[in-house]
Amino acid sequence: MTVLTTSFGAAWQLLASLDPGLWAIVGRSLALSATACLLACSLGLVLGAWLGVARFAGRGAVLVLLNTFLALPSVVVGLAVYLLLSRSGPLGFLGWLFSFKAMVLAQTLLVLPVVTALARQAVDDADALHGEQLRSLGAGPLLRSLLLAWDERYTLLTVVIAAFGRAISEVGAVMVVGGNMDGFTRVMTTAIALETSKGDLPLALGLGLVLLGVVLVLHGLLGLLRRWRERVDGGQYAARTMVALPGSAV
Repeated sequence: MTVLTTSFGAAWQLLASLDPGLWAIVGRSLALSATACLLACSLGLVLGAWLGVARFAGRGAVLVLLNTFLALPSVVVGLAVYLLLSRSGPLGFLGWLFSFKAMVLAQTLLVLPVVTALARQAVDDADALHGEQLRSLGAGPLLRSLLLAWDERYTLLTVVIAAFGRAISEVGAVMVVGGNMDGFTRVMTTAIALETSKGDLPLALGLGLVLLGVVLVLHGLLGLLRRWRERVDGGQYAARTMVALPGSAV
């Protein structure tokens, strides 16, 4: 118990004193996840909206594959990116391995299926309710997907928040392709793993508290968004936005 209380006290002291090493790791983590989330959402929301209204041969197989990628372990994504960026890999000429860019690529590929699948489900559900009316007015698949995506914009916002939660809490992919180098590629999750193995519990606990705070803020934003939207549409929104943030991913 003495070790625990001492470590927590030291962790709070690191946070309160604005320890530059700790907050540099926090800033790098937020920048990494925000960049990866922006890239994944830019593509995933568009692709998900299109899949929500498109009907083509093999669509069922595509959706099965997409849903399978939702459960893909982050270390597998990291391995795939490592093989792509290694010196003998097809993208080895870029020289990105063990860099911030490699970590962004890995997290983008990890988050992209989450964004695409959740956006596809939201637009597909909206298409079941309003698609027939839009088709009767002459709206094609592209216009229909845009209109339905706009109608479901608050649901899609929860998808973006969930995607950021997935990115900020993962450890496997960025550790494989980033190398966990101090001052360059070390982020909160990889630093927690390393410092715990070294026995530096105050820094690990301090970073863990920050990470927990970030996840709590994300859940709070989701809750506020649901409650605000419920007042707008009489509670129908809540039934369509039950998105759970992943607490951690290995």
